[in-house]
Amino acid sequence: MAFRKTALGLLAVGLAAATTLSGCGRTTDNNTSAPNANAQIVVGTTDKLTTLDPAGSYDHGSLATQIQVFSFLYGFVPGQNTPQPDAAQSCAFVEPTLFECKLREGIKFANGHDLTSSDVKFSFDRMLAIADPNGPSSLLGNLDSVAAPDALTVDFTLKAANDQTFAQVLATNAGPIVDEEVFPADALMSDDDIVAANAFSGPYTITSYTKNNSVQFTPYAGYIGAQPKPANGGVTQTTYTDATNLKLAVTTGEIDVAYRSLTPTDIQNLQSDTSVKVWSAKGGEIRYIVFNMNTMPGDTDAQKLAIRQAMAASVDRNALSSNVYKGQYTPLCSFIPDGFMGANKAVCDIYGATPDKDAAAKYLSDAGVATPVTLNIQYNPDHYGSSSDQEYGLIKQQLESTGLFTVNLQSTEWVTYNKERVADAYPIYQLGWFPDFPDADNYLTPFFATGNFLNNHFSVPEIDAQIQAEVTQTDPTTRAGIIEQIQTDLAQNYLSTLPLLQGSQWAVSGTTISGIDLGVDENLHFNTITKS
Repeated sequence: MAFRKTALGLLAVGLAAATTLSGCGRTTDNNTSAPNANAQIVVGTTDKLTTLDPAGSYDHGSLATQIQVFSFLYGFVPGQNTPQPDAAQSCAFVEPTLFECKLREGIKFANGHDLTSSDVKFSFDRMLAIADPNGPSSLLGNLDSVAAPDALTVDFTLKAANDQTFAQVLATNAGPIVDEEVFPADALMSDDDIVAANAFSGPYTITSYTKNNSVQFTPYAGYIGAQPKPANGGVTQTTYTDATNLKLAVTTGEIDVAYRSLTPTDIQNLQSDTSVKVWSAKGGEIRYIVFNMNTMPGDTDAQKLAIRQAMAASVDRNALSSNVYKGQYTPLCSFIPDGFMGANKAVCDIYGATPDKDAAAKYLSDAGVATPVTLNIQYNPDHYGSSSDQEYGLIKQQLESTGLFTVNLQSTEWVTYNKERVADAYPIYQLGWFPDFPDADNYLTPFFATGNFLNNHFSVPEIDAQIQAEVTQTDPTTRAGIIEQIQTDLAQNYLSTLPLLQGSQWAVSGTTISGIDLGVDENLHFNTITKS
């Protein structure tokens, strides 16, 4: 059997076995009125955007805009559980370390420039060259080089063979294709310059833009790809400062759709409000605490580990779930959430599913850590929803109730927060994660491989080797076993992050709205939304 056929089959198995999360989520839709293809849709969000430039952003708010306006070789098509060729006509492993893509013919940017393999090569080379600390270049850790042998062919040479995740990486923050005639090769481009250049090739272009205020998306008639053509006449996205204003806007009809983020109490109340529709789906979002391995408290590595272990034995995830999030987030007992290949409950198995003060005290005393330990914990009050205040207030209460800790809480707005946390400003801090793609590795490589995006100085060669083994393992059963072992080793010996909660996806709309698809990529694709 030719290796080409074998490689394709193994890739398909890897993608199909990656996750059991549902492909989409929606309410029972009783709206029988005919949709208006020219209707203007207004979407509200509290998410902030870091930058339109794909090389400088690795956050949900930025990607939520980028997927509307940029082409990707692979994309998440509504109703599909795995990424599909998008700007690419097809892709395949032609050699163990050579992943080749053939572009669709005739793709153009909205400014009239041809989109060719040279633009694709430029986009990936540029992202790696800039390597912005707030960017997604870490997702390309297995990419060795990119070649463009002809106008429609792109060859990716990988460092490790049979990468079971590379096709999915092409659909992530690392995948937008930019115009090499417009974007600088070694520096980020400003949002206003990107909009002015009209360098878009996705389902929409941007015709009006005020950063983190209002964006006007207009259907791009020249779009060529796998995504459906827009089912509406355009979308205006409005950014709200808080969830209260977002809820008011959707209940009064000021906006058609509210997406990311309403408070758990608001969602609970809106589910019984007949003036709106509530849409939900199982999600891969997680909430967790990050430890800076250099600056967190503790005089030695052993003491630092003991402090992390004592915190793990002190938090009450069930209380966070029920008291703060009304059950809309569920306890997360390991580094990979339920529904993904190899997920287990290693953290709760080792440190307890409920708080254990005696166990926490023993970790500290065995390592010679004097108590109470002062913990400086930073959190963000806007990016992960306004309930973060309650969440971290309750965490502070839980930790201090043991008598083992004194907690100093500080909060910072997202734009500053994201810059400061990568600059070693915070010894212990909050983060959340929306998966780049629906595979268990997306909860391992970005967090625990050397050079991870957390920038928390965690680097363990043994963990690197295990991660490399699971990424390249083509047998699903063997791969799942490796993933389970990684989680157990991380929980027992390192605990560089502390998992807390797993979330669901939610959107609220007016009753005349249809076509909301909450897919496995955790993004709201505007092109499917209709209004009657």
